[in-house]
Amino acid sequence: MSGFKRKMRIGELLLSRELITEEQLQIALEEKKKTGALLGDTIVELGYVPQDVMIEVLKKHLNIDYIDVREIALDENVFKLLPESFLRKYNLIPLYHDESNTNMIVVAMSDPMNLDAMDDINIYTGYQVKPILAMRDHINSVIDKVYGKSQANDIAEQIKQEQADTNAEDDLAEAARKEELENAPIVKLVNSIIEQAVRMRASDIHIEPFEYNVRIRYRIDGSLREINVYDKSIFTAMIARLKIMSGMDISEKRKPQDGRITIDVDRREYDIRVSNLPTVYGEKVVMRIASKEGFNRDKKDLGLRDVDLKKFDNILKNPHGIILVTGPTGSGKSTTLYTALSELNTEDVNIITVEDPVEANIDGINQVQVNNKADMTFANALRSILRQDPDIIMIGEIRDSETADIAVKAAITGHLVVSTLHTNSTASTVTRLIDMGVEPYLISDSVVGIIAQRLVRRLCTCKEEKHATEEEKMEMGVPLDKECIIYQPVGCSKCGGSGYMGRIGIYEIMPITTKLKHVITKGGDADEIKQVAVEEGMSSLKASAAYYVKEGITSFNEMMKVAYEAG
Repeated sequence: MSGFKRKMRIGELLLSRELITEEQLQIALEEKKKTGALLGDTIVELGYVPQDVMIEVLKKHLNIDYIDVREIALDENVFKLLPESFLRKYNLIPLYHDESNTNMIVVAMSDPMNLDAMDDINIYTGYQVKPILAMRDHINSVIDKVYGKSQANDIAEQIKQEQADTNAEDDLAEAARKEELENAPIVKLVNSIIEQAVRMRASDIHIEPFEYNVRIRYRIDGSLREINVYDKSIFTAMIARLKIMSGMDISEKRKPQDGRITIDVDRREYDIRVSNLPTVYGEKVVMRIASKEGFNRDKKDLGLRDVDLKKFDNILKNPHGIILVTGPTGSGKSTTLYTALSELNTEDVNIITVEDPVEANIDGINQVQVNNKADMTFANALRSILRQDPDIIMIGEIRDSETADIAVKAAITGHLVVSTLHTNSTASTVTRLIDMGVEPYLISDSVVGIIAQRLVRRLCTCKEEKHATEEEKMEMGVPLDKECIIYQPVGCSKCGGSGYMGRIGIYEIMPITTKLKHVITKGGDADEIKQVAVEEGMSSLKASAAYYVKEGITSFNEMMKVAYEAG
């Protein structure tokens, strides 16, 4: 009971500072009861208080320091004083001996008020504990870094040994059924691969079979990194397990299949789309990871600058017309679309989406899944949706002329349509619609705004400054006689040696103005459209990326990737 009172004080403290309301505290307490999480973590996860504000409150409240454990060089002798199971149970990491007291160790804890954990550390190690505050996710990330690979290798070795001992059956379906009931190590291995990917902020997991081994790679901040290589002998059991988890046909090995997994990692729900492709050495599996919360973010968090935010808001204010978000796969289009929908989602509008697949469920929005087998194509679904009295229609992607034609007609008849297209820039989107058979005058009448976007990697805090060369200044549009400091990646333990940590969106936003309507109607090409848009104040993708280079947020190399892609 005393622990409950201690944690209540955090809630009361936040109330006294007017950081949360009484109603929010009650909701957080109810949620805490369900999940067993700390009250502070629950309040942050519910979005009531930002993480950095919560850290400052806890530091003052508990009179202790805060540390980012990902940036600390661990003292191996101290770290290994406690087993991995203990670290995971209490979510803590022993860091080093206290300088002022050799009988004391400094321990990073997500719950520095957990007296039971401190007592157990004292009993286990014989040392007193000096607690220091750290984030739960950061602690898990460090534990994974130290133990993840060796733990996965131990499990893989155990599976291999069991298979050698029991002469695994040839019938894959039978083996898979038995595996679900008996073969716990493979369950642990697959779960650890997924959990480690989530904690390393991966967007995709690649499981690739070769002649003698299986390679595991994660896509982190847009780049693939090799994480582990296993013996080929465990591959069959691994694929069977993934097929069971994702609802695929475990006996089908010759055709590509798609599936879906929902999994909880660190009390957060993740939706994983699984794609299976037969290759010469077996079935390659790619898993795309999406947090249920990831799509539900404030538009301020997308990376939009103030000037872009105003344009974005003005486009969303249109009562009818087409809003298009464009860019290659993995450029954040879906996140921008869902953010726009959340903004428009009020009780007085009827929003219906047609998607392939539905990427995230949003309360208050009617979402339709495309199903080609049942003849539920984008076009057929749209025809039905128009009879459902919609105010706003979201089309996952305009893929063909039939869908484009219906979207244009829906916009002209008074609906707001939001959708995506795979084009490189805002101007080329107009010419793509013309290629799809839409008349230029219909495009100028229906399209109200086009947003092209990319994701660039953010530089980690280990970045170092440098003077921009003449060539770099020219590319960024900086006068050659002007001093210009930019930053380049270095690499540290926090960013896994890559020099980058996270990504940020860059945008090219083109509201369709009267002048642009005139250019489109008379059949202007992409260059003419872009020229008029820039004259009217549009910032190109390259210019937006250059802004972030000059601000020290990303590197010159990242900017040049965007410049090359956008043409």
